Parts: sequence; C-alpha cells; structure tokens
Amino acid sequence: MSPTLAFLQPAESLGQRLPILSVVPFALILLSIALLPLVAGHWWHSNKNRAIVVAVFAIPFAIWLYKTEGAESLPAFEHAILDYVSFLALLGALYVISGGIYVRGSLNGTPLSNAGLLAIGAVLANFVGTTGASMVLIRPILRANQSREKKVHIVVFFIFIVSNCGGLLTPFADPPLFLGFLKGVPFEWTLDLWPEWLVVNGILLLVFGIVDSFVLDREEKARPGSQLEDVMKHEPIGVDGAFNIVLLLGVVGVILAKGTGFGSSTGHWPFGVQEGLMIGLAVVSYFATNKVVHQKNSFSFGPINEVAILFAGIFVTMIAPLAILNARGAELGITQPWQYFWATGGLSGFLDNAPTYLTFAAVACGQAGISVDGPHYLADYLAAAPIDDLILRAIACGAVMMGAVTYIGNGPNFMVKAIAEENGVKMPSFFGYMAWSLVILIPCFIVITFTFFRV
Repeated sequence: MSPTLAFLQPAESLGQRLPILSVVPFALILLSIALLPLVAGHWWHSNKNRAIVVAVFAIPFAIWLYKTEGAESLPAFEHAILDYVSFLALLGALYVISGGIYVRGSLNGTPLSNAGLLAIGAVLANFVGTTGASMVLIRPILRANQSREKKVHIVVFFIFIVSNCGGLLTPFADPPLFLGFLKGVPFEWTLDLWPEWLVVNGILLLVFGIVDSFVLDREEKARPGSQLEDVMKHEPIGVDGAFNIVLLLGVVGVILAKGTGFGSSTGHWPFGVQEGLMIGLAVVSYFATNKVVHQKNSFSFGPINEVAILFAGIFVTMIAPLAILNARGAELGITQPWQYFWATGGLSGFLDNAPTYLTFAAVACGQAGISVDGPHYLADYLAAAPIDDLILRAIACGAVMMGAVTYIGNGPNFMVKAIAEENGVKMPSFFGYMAWSLVILIPCFIVITFTFFRV
C-alpha cells in the first residue's frame, strides 16, 4: 500500500488495537471481589486491604495502557475518570442524604408487609433513584424483621426489586436511562416500559411472598414461641430528618436540569456543575442532620467508601473491555431484540450498566445507519423504524434488570449488602448471591424475553 493510500485509511480505534488479554486486569478485580471474601474474609473486610488489591491490578494496567498507546489513551482515561466522579457524586449524595432520613417505628415483619414495602420501593425508585430508595428503605425493612432469624432472602429480594428492577420508569431512576435521556431519548419514553416493569416486579414480589412465607413457617416450627406474634409487633411510623426529602428532590432536580441544559446558553452544563451541586446538597444534609438521626441509622461512611474503592479499580480497568466491545460489537452478530436484551444484560451484571447501555445502543445505531457523533443520536434512532424502538427497549430493560445479577452490577447493590452486614445479616458471598440470582432472576428474564422481545 502506498503512503498516500495508507494515509487515507481510517485510523484504528483504541478498541480495535487493544489485545483481548487487556481485559485480564478487569477480570482479576472481579475474581478478587468474588473469591477473597471466601478465602480471606477478615483481611478483605478492611477497606485499606481492598484498596491494595485494586491498586495492584489497576495501576499496572493504567501504566501499561499509557506506555502502549501514549496520548491516544488519554481520552479514554479522561472519560473513565469523569464518569467515575459523576457516578460517585450521585451515589454519594443519595447515600448521605438518605442516611439523614430516619423512619421511626417499624412495620410488621410479616410476608405481606415485607412484600408491600418492596412494592413501595419499586415505585419510589422511579422518583428518587434506585440508590435513594434503597438507602431510605433498607434500614426500616431490617428493623421490621429484627426478631426473625432468617433474613438473607429479604435483603436479596430487596436488591433485586428496589435496587434494580424497580427503577425502569423514569430517566433518573437508573444511570443507563439517564444517559439515554441525555442522548435524545424523550423523557416520557421510559414510562412506556411499564408493562415490562409490571411483569418483572410482579413475578419477583409473588415469588418473594412464597419464599418469605415458607421461611417464616419453618422458623415457627423450629423455634420456641410464636414467631408470627413477634414480627406482628410494631410501633407507629414517623420520620425524623424529613427536610432531607427536599434535598433528595433537589438531587432529582439537578439531574433534570442538567439533562435539559437549564440555564446554559450552550444547551449543556460543563463538567463539575452537576457534581458540585450534588456534593453541596450532601454537605448540607450531613451537617444539618441531627447527630441522633445518624446514630439511629447507624450511619457511617464505610459502605460508600467500599463502593468508591472497588469501583475506582473497576472504572479504570473497564476501559479495555468497553473499548473492545464498542469497536468490535458489530462482529457479535446481535440483531434481534432478544439478543440485545441478553447481551446488554449479561454484561451489565459485571460491567457498569451505564456505559454498557451506551455501547449496545451505539451498536444498534450503527446497524440502522445512524451516526453517534451528534448529541441526540438516540432520538434519530427512535425515529428510524418501529423495530428500533423495540431494540432500545430491550437494551434498557437488560441494563436495568440484569444489574441485579451480581453485587457489582449496580452501585446500590454493594451499599445494601454492607448495611445489612453492619446490622448483623450474614450476606451470601459473591457466588452465593449469584446462585440466588440464577435461580430466581433468570426464569423471570426468560418470561420477559418471550413476552416482550421475540419478534
């Protein structure tokens, strides 16, 4: 090939140049999260030791990528860092603000009452996000079931429903939907996902009711006294720190304002404005909340610190698998809605579901001949043909629902796990939790597939 012809050839993207082995550091971090709690549980419990593990894999990867790609790697690093800061600002703000809300008293710890609280969480997640709903409701449901011996299943289903599958109806319910909103998906479009939301959460609530009744019946037979009488005891419900509800709505308002470019002559906010406002709301909440409320909630920064440490390594090492998927995704042969549902969902369980959503949305746009260079390319995609709407529905549902498959599929999962453990609930290991998700969630997703995404 002549120099002139070589010059005319389009430059290879980062994802085309990276070897498949570059995903190994990311895989090793996932394996560490899965295995170290089993083989070195006490050592892994320290955030300092978690940070050491993350650094061992993430720092050499970052050095290798920069030495190999030079300046070509800087945009990927910049994108990863900015996404991480935005991710942590949102999760941190929701965590701190919701930690200042104490729901006094308790509901009954009966299967019907527990299912009702999970149903409330599935609705609330669409107003304050899955993180906000999770942080507000996890402590009340733990208190309601304090007298019960077996509580793991309650927390697992809480993660399934409140922390993930419930957040499907608004752009600020879950990060993938928010990114879609920023790329041109109409605000009301996600409301049309209510049939999928109703089916998946309806099935999960029904299964939870059966499982919870079975567990309580076994406790009744195995333990002296009446367990049902114990869980029926409750105190009047009230709320301390109610002003934090206004601050939670403030976070939602910031998200909406950024999405619409409110107050900006350019139509978008520069990086740092949204993040600064969210951090500001969290600071106001932390210092304005009565210390007694934090004490009642057993509030600490431990759970959010754990998320910050682990996801720092995940976001850095995730550069390789996401770049490779973005560049070579069309080679996967994914064309049908059901294929997009499982491909997006399968990866969302192990990668951050927000960039995974955008990756498969970009693959779908490429197949439809829609350029992803514009700021609102998904609006053009939805206007192209009816099948495109169904494919994007499949991508959205896969990203949101299957974030529940592992502890790292969605940010709130880890925080709920950590809070439950702080309250004495011995949560399953990484693989133990996956056993729950495979048995309970996969059949639900098969129903979703045949009901909505077979064409």
